[in-house]
Formats: sequence, structure tokens, C-alpha cells
Amino acid sequence: MQFTAWIFPGQGSQYVGMGADALAHSPKAKELVSRADELLAISLSTIMFSGPEEVLRQTKNTQPAIFLHSMVLVALLGDARPALVAGHSLGEYSALVVAGSLSFEDGLRLVRLRGELMQRAGELERGTMAALVGLDPSAVRSLCADASSAGVVQAANFNSPGQIVISGTVEGVHAAMALAKERGAKMVKELVVSGAFHSPLMRSAEEGLKKALEEVKIQDALIPVYSNVTAEPVQDAGEIRQLLLKQLTSPVRWEESMAHMKRDGARRFIEVGPGKVLQGLAKRIDSSLVLTGVDKVADIAGVSAS
Repeated sequence: MQFTAWIFPGQGSQYVGMGADALAHSPKAKELVSRADELLAISLSTIMFSGPEEVLRQTKNTQPAIFLHSMVLVALLGDARPALVAGHSLGEYSALVVAGSLSFEDGLRLVRLRGELMQRAGELERGTMAALVGLDPSAVRSLCADASSAGVVQAANFNSPGQIVISGTVEGVHAAMALAKERGAKMVKELVVSGAFHSPLMRSAEEGLKKALEEVKIQDALIPVYSNVTAEPVQDAGEIRQLLLKQLTSPVRWEESMAHMKRDGARRFIEVGPGKVLQGLAKRIDSSLVLTGVDKVADIAGVSAS
């Protein structure tokens, strides 16, 4: 049997103006956006629709903005529902709402807190990230180990074949970048980020997130959610709670997650949220997959029709 999976983007996919067309066309969208502004006691909608970009780019704003945009699009998709879901880093929270494990309200509060905690962790311990292209996972793990004498550095995102992001202290990442160039990487590029996400430098964010996850209502997922930490499906509420905490400092195993969704029957993937980052990664992971995306109101008709 062949299934449809929905995948949800994470930080980096945001843009000023995201969701504005949905608000203009849909009372459902207007209701969700108003609810979000009320719950967070900030005008998240103004930041999304008007920016400025440097404010939207702040992690504490980026994460709830992307989450809200994805949830608005889910509402516009009506009764359509996937068989499997996954989300890249922050996107995992969107996936859990669609899977019935988290409520919209609790998901929104969690991603706002997560963004605040991660932003603060980045301010407390200065770090950076870099994209490496053209090296396999074992080569990246090896060069990170060799560079660790200069500082903390580890693989943060296994995104697609030959595209891996590393994260850690400035010294550790720079040492690993130099080794990557020596060892034949096709591209080595430092990223503009506010912290060393998915690395031990996010450890100071764990206590606050752990407390919030212990207090929030998490239910068993109604459909399989492919965890960033394990790249395997999870539905048990207790396991979901544990994995969301581990996700802060663990690598995002996205390439494996996509492969495992295909293993379990997914052939059609719909990216629900801003941009086309995950569609681009999916093409590189497996060119046989059927890919589409929903970012704007105009995209809804095409997805619904097919």
C-alpha cells in the first residue's frame, strides 16, 4: 500500500509576508492567527506579515511563526489528512499537532518557549553552524572527532546525501571546516545562526523545556510520527515527551527519516509550511518520490485535486 506523508519545515524557511494571503482569504486562518496573538500576548501576526526581517529572524519569533503558518495551512486543507508525518527540528511540533498528540495551543506555547530558551542558550554560549557538501556521514563524524580538541563540534543535521550541517563552538566548527576542506568537501559554508542548535551548547535550554514538557498534555499519536532523534516512527506519549527533550542536543536524522517513511509505504510527500527546503532535500534523497508543497492559498487547490 502507498501512503501520503506530510512533512513540516523548521527554522530557516521563514520569510516576511508568510501567511498574509491566507488571512485575506480564510476566516479559519484569521481565527487561528488571532488566537495565537492572544495566547502569546505579542503581535506574532505583525512580525510574520510585516517583519522587519531581523525581528522575524530572532529564534524566539521564528519558531512560533513557522509553526503558526504550518497550522494555518493545515486548517485550510480541511478534512485531508496524511498517513505518516515528520517535521524538521521545530517542524516536529507541527507534525505532532497533526498527529493528535499536541493541541494547537500547547504546541504554540511550547515552540515559543523553545525558541526563547534556544535564543538564550545561544547568547550564553556563543556558537555557530556550518554546512558541508560532498562528504558522507562517517567522514563528517570522523572530522568532528578530530576537530574536537579545538572545541565542541558535532553533526547537527543529516539532511540529504552529501549535505550535512555541523554545530558547536566557534573554534570547534572552524577547525572542522578546515578539515572538511582538506578532506575533499565540495562546499564548506558557515551559516548565519543565533546559536549552535542540536549540539551540547543547547544544554542550558534543557531544564526549562523539560519542565514544560512534563506539565503539558501529550497524548498518544493517532498516526506514526518519525522522530528526528531516532528516525523511526513513534506514537507513545511518554516516548514522544522524552524524544522532544533529546532533540535539543541531538542531530536531526532527516535523510534516514525520509528513507524510513518510504520503507513504511510513503510515496507522496507534501511539505506544509513556508518555502520548499524539504522538497529540495527530498529530491536529493530519493528522486522517485512524488513531491508537492503548500505554502500559499493558491497551492491548496492543487493538493486537494490530486
